[in-house]
Amino acid sequence: MEIIKTTNLTKYYGKSRGIIDLNLTVTQGEFFGFIGPNGAGKSTTIRTLLGLISPTSGNAMIFGKNVAQKKESILQDIGYLPSEALFYPGMKVKDLLKLSADLRKKNCTAESKLLCERLQLDTSRKIDALSFGNRKKVAIVCALQHRPKLLVLDEPTSGLDPLMQKEFFDILRERNKEGTTIFISSHVLSEIQRNCTCAAIIRDGRIIACDSVEILSKTSAKRITVHGIVNLKSLDGIRDRKDSEDSISFLYSGDMDSLLRALSSGQVNDLTITEPDLEEVFLHYYKKDGDAV
Repeated sequence: MEIIKTTNLTKYYGKSRGIIDLNLTVTQGEFFGFIGPNGAGKSTTIRTLLGLISPTSGNAMIFGKNVAQKKESILQDIGYLPSEALFYPGMKVKDLLKLSADLRKKNCTAESKLLCERLQLDTSRKIDALSFGNRKKVAIVCALQHRPKLLVLDEPTSGLDPLMQKEFFDILRERNKEGTTIFISSHVLSEIQRNCTCAAIIRDGRIIACDSVEILSKTSAKRITVHGIVNLKSLDGIRDRKDSEDSISFLYSGDMDSLLRALSSGQVNDLTITEPDLEEVFLHYYKKDGDAV
């Protein structure tokens, strides 16, 4: 079943570009990553999907329903975590969590308590006194406590320390195994590579690649790291070269025989050949006229 489907979804802010002709499909049970730097169109896409802003053209469907026509019924089964959450001042955490549950007309007491324990969130404190990281925890509990069918998470780990990030993704993986569809936007590529099954890459408001994380990460290039003294000037297929005092590291997509001959004519103390990570592949997609953007 298609949980999210957009058709030529476009949003302009006056003459300024938001997103352009976005065609995206997320199926039930996917852990889907939405990758791009700040300003690429990630948050605009999410806000348009949720009906928080209206598209200039095109349409979005969630649970098979048109967002523009059935927004209220759609939002009942969605948990949304914005990149920056704002709360009513003066309220205690426990009162805010109850308000969030009451607005959905659900009793979330047990689930809320469990999430607060796992995230080490003190519900007796006032929102105003919380750090940015603890306010992010409050937003996470609000998004998850009603156990929605779809989680839409916009840059969810900013402000969380590494231990809380790990616990947060443990919770998400558990929900995903239970059948929850997860749509997460991030510019932290390691999060996407470790947790997502599929991903789309967005640049300048357009999707430029969409596939399984495994396929997106595959490339003919290898990351080569050489410790020693070698002459690589005659080699084609080298990019992203990084030199240090005793080593050279680069992405190589040229002829492997030529590389081995060049290495054998030098002094090699150590050699490592690995697959590039998603971050290196991402930068490749983001190159324009040979320069990363």
